[in-house]
Amino acid sequence: MRSLILNLISKIDKFTEYTGKCISSLIIILVALVGFDVSMRYLFNSGSIAIQELEWHIFSIIFLLGSAYTLKHNEHVRLDILYNSKLVSKKMRAWFDILGGLFILIPFCLLIIISAWPFVMQAFIHNEISPDPGGLPSRWIIKAAIPIGFFMLLIQGISELLKKVLLVLDKD
Repeated sequence: MRSLILNLISKIDKFTEYTGKCISSLIIILVALVGFDVSMRYLFNSGSIAIQELEWHIFSIIFLLGSAYTLKHNEHVRLDILYNSKLVSKKMRAWFDILGGLFILIPFCLLIIISAWPFVMQAFIHNEISPDPGGLPSRWIIKAAIPIGFFMLLIQGISELLKKVLLVLDKD
């Protein structure tokens, strides 16, 4: 059973690591796009609604799809007052993570995935476009990043939860 759990953890972690590195390449694209947009606006007095929307779409994708990578590398936000205290043992920290994962992270991810899906489907069915003239079409694509990002966060949360359960069950 332990080897099955370790195998699952390994597969999830590899997936998250790969997608996180792919998503991080979007940062370079975003910086170039913002630089181009600013240059066009201030040097040539010419702006584009589509480019501005593309900037926030890329930023949203980085944030949503990069959250699982952030969790994997333990860089997420948490209340560190107790967690990093010298008085709290490694196993106690694992218990904090287990309880936080079971009662906050996993339910919240499921809530967002379930409630965002109709939102995405409505945008797809109605072929929603930007309300701004010259904006981007196919708004469902960016809206689909919400449940996808939270699904990725959910599976990485499960991986982290399993790691902490194994730590707590260790006999050393």
